[in-house]
Amino acid sequence: MGRRSLRARLWLGAAISIAIALVVAAAGLSRLFEAHVERRLDAELDVQLDQLVATLALGVDGQPLLTPPPTDPRFDVPLSGRYWQIDGISSPGMLRSRSLWDGVIALPPDPLRPGQVHAHRLPGPDGQRLLVRERLVLLRAGDGTQQRVRVAVAMARAELVAARNAFAADMLPYLLLMAVVLAVATLVQVHTGLAPLERVRLGVEAIRSGHARRLAEHHPEELRPLIDELNALLDARAQALERARAWTADLAHGLKTPLSALAGDAERLRTRGEPALAADLEQLAETMRRRVDRELIRARVRSGARPAPARAEVGAAVDALLRTLERTPAGRGIDWQVWIPPEVEVALTPDDLLELLGNLLENAAKWARSSVRIEVEAGERVSILIIDDGPGVAADQCSRLGERGLRLDERKEGTGLGLAIVRDIVDAYGGGIGFEPAERSGLMVRLSLPQPPSLTERLSANDA
Repeated sequence: MGRRSLRARLWLGAAISIAIALVVAAAGLSRLFEAHVERRLDAELDVQLDQLVATLALGVDGQPLLTPPPTDPRFDVPLSGRYWQIDGISSPGMLRSRSLWDGVIALPPDPLRPGQVHAHRLPGPDGQRLLVRERLVLLRAGDGTQQRVRVAVAMARAELVAARNAFAADMLPYLLLMAVVLAVATLVQVHTGLAPLERVRLGVEAIRSGHARRLAEHHPEELRPLIDELNALLDARAQALERARAWTADLAHGLKTPLSALAGDAERLRTRGEPALAADLEQLAETMRRRVDRELIRARVRSGARPAPARAEVGAAVDALLRTLERTPAGRGIDWQVWIPPEVEVALTPDDLLELLGNLLENAAKWARSSVRIEVEAGERVSILIIDDGPGVAADQCSRLGERGLRLDERKEGTGLGLAIVRDIVDAYGGGIGFEPAERSGLMVRLSLPQPPSLTERLSANDA
């Protein structure tokens, strides 16, 4: 697939979209998970703060104390990431957890009302970032005096980051699985979306090969304007070809009368005792007639106007041609050696196959000394070999055979049009032809012609 491929563009757009969607999904899910975990941790801090406040009292000396102290073992492990601290109004760090070691939580001096909870994100010991909950508590002494203290609990934000990273790592295989699922969905979508274009291509190929005349109209709405325009173009082309064929037929009909007149003049000259001049006129009229007939064939095969499906049997065509050639002076003394399997068919009309093989066999009979061999082999394509034992053609000249008007040897009569028409017919039907010297002497012509479509292929072409 190149840069101009529609499929490649769709795949590129899908790949970019999938990548962006997965990145956004990963970032969004990680952020949602982080927010969820943070809420849970905040709730846990609130519970610990309530527990701490519930055990807080004033001692006999008027100083705050915890009875009993918190039971969470993490508060006793230095730098464990779980901390508590009780500050007096004038004495920060009055009481603190052992986990703070020799550090304190630097609470901001923000105003607090009794019972109000504030949340902070503050630096902690050993470079940690802390999530902090603090509350102002009023402690009443036995003598009725009150003391205001700030109670704080904290935890390292590293727990939150670790939980988020673990979630992202656990999520990665599922994101990869989602990427695979989206890629498969994209494959199905691209294949389904481009399938109508493939059907249009097959329909155009069927028209080009002569298996259909128009594109079917059961296509998606988005392609209907294109289908309508192509069918209109095909209709216009068919009308132009019909006008051209009519004009060619009129031209041929117009030439037949002068040619008949020439033949009549030749006959009158012969009766007057001028046989040489009469023979010249007859040869001229015959040459002109053959040229007109072959140009009509050339115009028809080049127009591409042939019935669908075209089908002709090779063996029947060769038999008909040999029956005619064996009655001609050139073909009467030839040993025709034929090897043709039964019921071998090619995707040509019977008339075009007769014209194609007739020119080749007539040329072989013209140059052969004693024999012409015809071999046919049917595979994916039909291979036809025509080998004569004549003088042959030099290897460097074989590629020029079939050029319009080319005659490599002037000793034989002819116009040089036969092989040119052969090439036109072969090209019109998507076949191939090659010329090469025979093994001993003579010329070998190798034809490769398409087989007619099967019933299934014809039905598929009609559906397309």
